[in-house]
Amino acid sequence: MITEEQVIETLRPITDPEIRISIVDLGLIYGVDVLDEGKKLNVRMTLTSPMCPVGPELMGMVKATAEMIEGVDSAEVQMVWAPPWDPKTMASDDAKDLLGIW
Repeated sequence: MITEEQVIETLRPITDPEIRISIVDLGLIYGVDVLDEGKKLNVRMTLTSPMCPVGPELMGMVKATAEMIEGVDSAEVQMVWAPPWDPKTMASDDAKDLLGIW
């Protein structure tokens, strides 16, 4: 059965179109629920800002990519705002370096 970690690694190539950094490395993926023996996924994610103009595009890319995983029949993407995204604590070291956060 697929794991949360495998789903997250599958999502890693998706980049924020505005800043060209992986949404996983930015810390925008808050978690994945693997349901029905891996046939269904629920991906919890956020955006860099509630007013992010590419939000619907990112959600669509996450859904389409998750549904391409072998054995997955459907994926839902849930937008969450709590806790608020904080790149200082949620982004990977590589993303912080690219963002100039230190």
